This record gives sequence, structure tokens and C-alpha cells, in this order.
Amino acid sequence: MKTWSKKSQEEIKKIVFDALSQNINYIDESILGIPASHLDSNVFSQDASFLKDAPFMSTLVQNPNNIGCHTLGESESFFAGTQNIEKEVLAICAEDILNCEVGGYDGYIASGGTEANIQAIWIYRNFFKQEFDATNDDVVILCSEDCHYSMDKAANLLSIGVQKVAVTENTREVLVENVETAIKNAKSNGKKYFIVVSNMMTTMYGSVDDINNYTTALTNEDCHFKLHIDAAYGGFYYPFSDKNSILTFQNEHISSFTLDAHKMAQAPYGTGVFLIRKGLIQYANTKEASYVEGEDFTLIGSRSGANAVAVWMILMKNGPFGWQEKVFILQKRCQWMCEQLSEMGVEYYRNDFSNIITIRAEFVDPALAKKYGLVPDNHKNPKWFKIVVMDHVTIEKLMPLVEELKKGNAVFV
Repeated sequence: MKTWSKKSQEEIKKIVFDALSQNINYIDESILGIPASHLDSNVFSQDASFLKDAPFMSTLVQNPNNIGCHTLGESESFFAGTQNIEKEVLAICAEDILNCEVGGYDGYIASGGTEANIQAIWIYRNFFKQEFDATNDDVVILCSEDCHYSMDKAANLLSIGVQKVAVTENTREVLVENVETAIKNAKSNGKKYFIVVSNMMTTMYGSVDDINNYTTALTNEDCHFKLHIDAAYGGFYYPFSDKNSILTFQNEHISSFTLDAHKMAQAPYGTGVFLIRKGLIQYANTKEASYVEGEDFTLIGSRSGANAVAVWMILMKNGPFGWQEKVFILQKRCQWMCEQLSEMGVEYYRNDFSNIITIRAEFVDPALAKKYGLVPDNHKNPKWFKIVVMDHVTIEKLMPLVEELKKGNAVFV
């Protein structure tokens, strides 16, 4: 590991408070030109005795704005301390988790996977427009039909097309022939430039696309493309469960990644990670943000430095080996649950390296699904219900569902 190491609670506190000391202090300093302040003290306590042992809460109260992209160098100097913590989070994600060369990336802590996916697609649309003189009508998003709905949002917002690739019903695979069919359909509609989004664990199934099937088909069809990995769900899980994963920055075809810290990393909601190879984020620069030191290369603009601190604290408290152990335990729970389902003859799908188990709807009574909070693929006409084995989903919590299935509350066909 280049950056990631486990730290004690005292070390974490010291580093965070040192970072906050490098930020502006609205109370003690004469800061007159920033349209912001600390959280409202009439509502949010600034009692030193309460906050002295609470680095995250202290960060929330001090309310740093980590606007901009800090991997580029120049950023708002008012918040240098929490910006440095953000840069360390990005280094852990890019270098230690996704095997990027040191400093070979840009990125920022986004509001979540939806924003990070749109950021990538926005950059690549602009890349094709600026470098190839493409029009919006020439550009298309190529993704599987299991992709997150943020692809459709991006297509709508950016006024470009979206072409879905069919997946196999039982194994949720993206086959070469299906990719080729989708490419041909897109070309027949005048599309010339492809923004490819491949999945590292889909939200519904935990399925992982075979990236080689995309790159093979795109190469065979002589396509111009940029490839983004949507690892919003799998980014903090799959690299630890599949040691042979090729979904890293070592893969020359991959240009960017989305990760969501508010899923498997258990950070507060509103905490995503966007990472992209050096030399590409410039296509999203908003030069009109002239009052922002360093300008703004992000979709979101102003964003809370506390979110970056939260992810950093979580990663440092666990350390890389603690994280590996965490994933190992969840894998074992998944294997146990799958064994129970197989013994009962319940049909399900699970990627071997995923902690999502998706059961065919005909094996689950709707009342049982509602009782245990099983999420359907479609609330109006469900074909699948999923179990997500998170940190709180122990075997003790899985056992009652298993027992009810055994007692015949599921409909077997």
C-alpha cells in the first residue's frame, strides 16, 4: 500500500484537528469575502467540551467548502487542510485500491454515484466535441440494460443518446454478440462516438460486466470510445473479493471510475468518489468560475469537506487488512445464505465475488419480501427480489427468512 495504513483513534483525531487548524476559522479570523460561515450556532452546538473528541462533528460545525478539484494543484486556500485529507482519500482509492500509478489521476469527492457517472459522461461528451468536432447527435452512451438509471439521466441532461446492451436472463452477462448488435444499432442511428459504461457490481444484481466483451466488440467495429467503470456499489468491495480483477487503472482501456463511499464504506449519504486519468478532467473546466481559486472542474461546485473527512476516518480506522477482513466476513455470510437457498431449491443469482443475492420472484411471497425488506427489480411487476449482505446483515438476521422459506411461505414452482 502506497498511502493506506491503519491509524489509532488518537492519530485520527490529531490529523483531522491539524487539518482543521489549516482551514480558516470564521470566529477567530477576519474573513469578510466568503459567502459562508460555520453552522448556525443557535442550532448546532459549538461547545468545545462536546467537540474536542469528535473530529467529524467538529468538521461539520466548521463547515469547510472543498470546492474545486484539488489534484490539479491550485485550489481555494481557505480550506487547505480538509483539501489535503480529500487528496489522501483519492490517493487511497486510485493507487491502493485501483492500482493507478502515483499521481496519474484527477478526481474529487462527489455527492454520490449518480453525479460521478454524469461527470464522466460530461467529460467524454466534451472530449469528443472538442477533439473530433462531434455534435451531440454523434455521441452515444453504451451500457447494459442492468446499468444504473444515472445513465438515462446523463443522456437526458447532456442531450446525447443511450444504447442499451441486452444481458442474459439467468447470468446477467454482457456477451460480445450483444455488444456488437447494440453498436450496429447505434451506428444505424448515426452514432459515431461511444461513451462506454461497464459495471463493477450492478445495484440490483451485483453482476460484473466482462470488460473484454466491450473492448473486443468496439475494436472489431473500429469505434472511437472512452470507457468508464461504474463501481458505485462494487468499488469498496469487489477489488478485495476478486484478487484477479482486471477492472483497475492498469487496464489501458479504462479511463475513469465511480465509487460510492456511502454504500459499502458506510460513510454518510452524499459521499461518492470520482477518479479519472490525468489529462481528461480539463474537458469539464468551467472557466467562468473566475472567482473560485483554481476554477471549477466539477459538476457539483461547492461541497462539504466533512464528507472527505468521514471517508478518510473510516478507511484509516479499518486499515487495508481490516478492510480485507470485513469483505471476507461478508463473503462467508453470502456463501452461507446461498447454501441455504440451494438446499431449498430456491433459484437465485449471485456473482461469486459479490454480496448481493437476487432471488427469482416466484420463490418469494410478496408479504415475505415486504416483511424482510427485500428490494424488487421493479415495484410494479417484480421478477427478482434482492438481499444485500451489509455489515449489519448477520447470519442471525438471515436465519428467520430462511426458516420462513423452509416453512413454506415461499411459492415453489
